[in-house]
This record gives sequence, structure tokens and C-alpha cells, in this order.
Amino acid sequence: MTRILLNNVLRFVVVVFLQVLLLKNIALYNLTTPYLYILFILLLPFETPNVMLFLLSFLLGITIDMFYNTPGLHAAACTLLALVRVLFIGITVQKDGFDNEPNPSLSNMGFRWFFTYVLVLTLFHHFALFNLEVFRFSEIQYTLIRFLLSSVFTIFLILITSFLFYRRKERK
Repeated sequence: MTRILLNNVLRFVVVVFLQVLLLKNIALYNLTTPYLYILFILLLPFETPNVMLFLLSFLLGITIDMFYNTPGLHAAACTLLALVRVLFIGITVQKDGFDNEPNPSLSNMGFRWFFTYVLVLTLFHHFALFNLEVFRFSEIQYTLIRFLLSSVFTIFLILITSFLFYRRKERK
């Protein structure tokens, strides 16, 4: 239990620092910005209580908001991400028989499930984030382009990061 807590605290600090110090300054033509910090929420263990999941998601979002000077945008998007995560895992994990796996990682769940998981949750997060940021229909085309390009960039970075820390599952 202590090891899991330490791993998640370290992961929280690392993704916030990466996002704030490195990825905040990467914007390609002001259309795409990677938001790798959502990886913290995606990789929380399955047995994380929902109240703790929502609290950690809000805390992560409000921390990013402090550095981005966006009052509540990332907190709202992260809280929505936590809700979609609960629903997605509730639908797929019991149905697919992954109950015995502790973490939703690439090595535990396989590429197909993990890619679908990352894709769906990233799309929900980015759609909410960019629509809350602009919040007007007159710029819907620009918002959708930013949403799609940033989603692709973020998913790419999440998959690269997951492959970097991939551990082959041992068969018993």
C-alpha cells in the first residue's frame, strides 16, 4: 500500500513538472498543445475509491490551472475525465474479465484495450477543456481543429510514454 502511494505521489509530481516546465512551452502553430498530465489519472489503480479519484483529479486540474492561469478549466476537465474513467472501466473491465489486474497499464491490459481507453478518455478531456476555454459557437471550427490535433498529439505522447515503461507480462 505504501509503495503504491509513493509511486502515485511521484507520478503526480513528475507529470506536473513535465507539463509545466516542458510541455507548456510546446505549441505547434498555436493549434496543438500536449496535455500529458492526464496520464496520472489514467494510470491510477482500479481499486482507487471514486471519492479519492475525483479528489485527485480535481487536485491535479487545479494545480495545472495555477500554472496555466486558467481558473478552473483544467479542474473541470479533469473531474469530467474521472467520471468518464469510472464509467469506461465499469463497462469494460468486468465485461472483459480484467478484474485481477491492479492497474490500467499497457503491460497489464494489452495494446487494444489500453489504446481504446486512452483514446476515449483523452477525447472527452480535450473536448471539455477546449470548449470551456472558448465557450462560443463563432469559433467552433478553430476549437474542433485544436481539439483534434491536441488529442492526437497527447495520445501519441501517452503511448510513447507507456511503451518506454512497458514491462512484458509474465505467464504463470
